[in-house]
Amino acid sequence: LLRKIQASDNLALAKIVRDSLAEFGANKPGTVFFDVTTDHLFELFQQPGSDYFVAEEDGRIFGGGGIFPSKGLPEGVCELVKMYLIKEGRGKGLGQSLIDKCIDLAKAHGYRTIYLETMPELKTALSVYAKKGFEYLNGPMGDTGHFGCELWMKKEI
Repeated sequence: LLRKIQASDNLALAKIVRDSLAEFGANKPGTVFFDVTTDHLFELFQQPGSDYFVAEEDGRIFGGGGIFPSKGLPEGVCELVKMYLIKEGRGKGLGQSLIDKCIDLAKAHGYRTIYLETMPELKTALSVYAKKGFEYLNGPMGDTGHFGCELWMKKEI
């Protein structure tokens, strides 16, 4: 089940984000690991032009992902953000389903491009992004404040 985020999801999602980053050794400064908004995703995604979906099965949250009009991005560009799954949720197509949902949402909001920032430690995610048509950039777009991310990608939609 993919559903819109609820306020009651905040604690579980913050744990999933931080545990996932720690699992891959990507829990470093300048990432969402230390971002205070990670603890308040429901509130963050009330901003116009944003959406966040949670992957859930039998009441258990497996993770989520969303789109956000991050600071400094050009007109018509949103960022794919907070895309994390617990270990048991990986390899089942959930990540691809979340990306597809985010692409559909981005189109519905009128965006023409989806941008993301990531790290080399997240190898599986990198291959999923590439399969979904995201291409590498030489540098960041916008001003997300996540200086710990060393890789940038975008997809025209």
